Amino acid sequence: MEFGTIEREIHIDASPEIVFEVVSSPDHLKEWWPDEAHYSPTPGSSGEIVFGDPDAGGQAVQFTVVDVRPPRMFSFRWTHPADAVAVEGNSLFVTFELTPSGSGTLLKMTETGFREMGWEAAVLEKEYHEHVTGWDYFLSRLAPYVATLEPRP
Repeated sequence: MEFGTIEREIHIDASPEIVFEVVSSPDHLKEWWPDEAHYSPTPGSSGEIVFGDPDAGGQAVQFTVVDVRPPRMFSFRWTHPADAVAVEGNSLFVTFELTPSGSGTLLKMTETGFREMGWEAAVLEKEYHEHVTGWDYFLSRLAPYVATLEPRP
């Protein structure tokens, strides 16, 4: 099995403008993915996202915005060391691509960079599977959250 790229596509019943806000804004992000999000949605901005309570075994993860093209694309690098600039080889790269589809939006999420991290095979497989499981769980929360924002006819 190849442990290099994770890709998911989901249809969301909302405009690309709304979906873009939900995948790029820290205030929206924390409603469907991490528990906390601290960054500016502008290229080059660095910050962190937090899963759980760091004082009780949770984890703060470094987060750097790479590219922002409203309402079509938002990308970032994450998981890099706190004292390092996010680059290929020390971080994973995530892209959300948004395409109008009927009355909604097709969101394509791609995460790459697993092989470039230099992990031994067992660690690579474990990390890859944890991210597959994580994205499957968190992306399933995205459309229901967006539905709470979008007025229904």
